[in-house]
Amino acid sequence: VDVFQAWCGPCKPVVNLFQKIRNEVGSNLLHFAVAEVDSIDALEKYRGQCEPVFLFYTEGELMAVVRGVDAPLLQKTILKQL
Repeated sequence: VDVFQAWCGPCKPVVNLFQKIRNEVGSNLLHFAVAEVDSIDALEKYRGQCEPVFLFYTEGELMAVVRGVDAPLLQKTILKQL
């Protein structure tokens, strides 16, 4: 989940990375979503931050958090979680 502030928007460049990995591993294993922190109370602790935050869930449980746009770290985290 790409967690973003309304004033800065979701991290569009990362979408290409997720699509590339999804094509490599299969579409059933990886799902990507965006969530605006101001509209979801459960994400309140991520409000007021200017860097993107990526949350990785497995079966509804938060498994990993990556702060900032670090493509190699995002890819490593995705593959580790899969």
